[in-house]
Formats: sequence, C-alpha cells, structure tokens
Amino acid sequence: MTFQVACQEADVDPADVMQVTLDGVDLAIARDSDGSWHAISDLCTHGNVSLSDGDVEDGGIECWKHGSVFDLRTGKPRQLPAIQPVSVYALKLENGSVWVDVDSPLN
Repeated sequence: MTFQVACQEADVDPADVMQVTLDGVDLAIARDSDGSWHAISDLCTHGNVSLSDGDVEDGGIECWKHGSVFDLRTGKPRQLPAIQPVSVYALKLENGSVWVDVDSPLN
C-alpha cells in the first residue's frame, strides 16, 4: 500500500465531500454526518458525473444528477438508476492529514 496525502482534516466538514486527484485518480473524500471518513471514486457509474458535487448523509453519497446513492463503505449503489459500484479506497488519518491509497481499491 502506498498512501498519499489527499487533503487536511480541516478541509472537510461533517456531512461534506471534496474532490481530489491522486496519481490521475479522481476521488471523492467524504466525511459522513457521524464524522467517519471515506475515499471513493468521484465518478458516478451511471451518469459519469462528479459525486463530490452530491450530498453526504447516513453512510451514503447521492449523485446530484440522477439521484443514485452509493454506500460510502462498500461503493455499492443503494438506489437506481446506478447498478455498478464505485471503487472504494483505503483511508487513514495522521497528524491532521487525510491519507489515501489509490493503488489498490478495496472492492
């Protein structure tokens, strides 16, 4: 595993998300309403739009364009029209930084 700094913890509030790119991989770094952190592919598998423009709530992120909701832990869609999961990446917090490994998706 090769972790890289994606952002700082202070950059993302609870129930918020930001887009970052690491090694050519577009990521949505999401902080759920309960404070948990997640790194997933930023591209919706249904409409090819940025998930980081969507809403984060209750362990999911909603695609702003067509309403698909993806589970932040597994990447699986919870709601149509998406049927394919998004990639989920390992994330760790250290000294105020958010680190992500884009080399090996977890799913």
